[in-house]
Amino acid sequence: MRFMETTLPYRGRFAPSPTGPLHFGSLAAALGSYLDARASGGEWLVRIDDLDLPRVMPGAADDILRTLEAFGFEWDGEIVHQSRRNEHYRAALAELEQLGAVYPCACTRKEIADSLVGRDGATIYPGTCRAGLAPGKTPRALRLRVAEALLEFSDAIQGRVSQRLAQEVGDFVIRRADGLFAYQLATVVDDAAQGVTHVVRGSDLLDSTPRQIYLQRLLGLPVPHYAHLPVAVNAQGEKLGKQTLAPAVSAVRPVLVLQQVMRFLGQAVPQELIEADLPAFWRWAAANWRRDAVPPARTLTIE
Repeated sequence: MRFMETTLPYRGRFAPSPTGPLHFGSLAAALGSYLDARASGGEWLVRIDDLDLPRVMPGAADDILRTLEAFGFEWDGEIVHQSRRNEHYRAALAELEQLGAVYPCACTRKEIADSLVGRDGATIYPGTCRAGLAPGKTPRALRLRVAEALLEFSDAIQGRVSQRLAQEVGDFVIRRADGLFAYQLATVVDDAAQGVTHVVRGSDLLDSTPRQIYLQRLLGLPVPHYAHLPVAVNAQGEKLGKQTLAPAVSAVRPVLVLQQVMRFLGQAVPQELIEADLPAFWRWAAANWRRDAVPPARTLTIE
């Protein structure tokens, strides 16, 4: 599938899910996206991806914003919350239904648990309900019907990425059984609505990107430029997060922490910057950010 990337002026974004406080890995995603925007003379937006309400931790969104401020991040425009944008997702779903690209699915997770697993660890949907629901079955989720096509894009850090959606993912969910809209649809709608031109985020979302590009083309939306940063993992190779009890970053010595994140992202930090204050750090970082120095690895271990 061929597509045209956006040619608008740079507008980036950071879209954390408020399932807990910022940890080292999420701070790396924030820093990488922020510096890539500022070094390009662009804007940087913050969006709270709180669509998955069962996983949202009360107070986490405000805590994330306070932490970003304590580290000296400055965002442009108003904060957008996905949980307040359901009408926009419903409109996009209606467009896809008009295209005949959506169908109801009655499958439970248990019923497809023995299906093959894709590169991102998700089950490859076998197409059980593609031709219609079996007698007596009740529709649960809504799935997007994907075409037999090779989808390719160039990632600014990870290089050329290709995926055959039909074989490697299958028809994927765009509205869940609990009635919530799926991440893939919501992020596509919101990036387009906010005029996002560059998406710099963790490589844990690299395998989701072809799904998002497929949706963008179906909906006639611009395709951002993508760059996927290495994901921070612990010594056991586990992604840092709530499940692995990753500690919250401390803003007691913010410049020291930011320098550690810079080195994680492959940036050479001069010795004299150790004693710098936050404004001095940010001036240096924006002027010296090198995207081409970021390791083209999906994961990197932190000590």
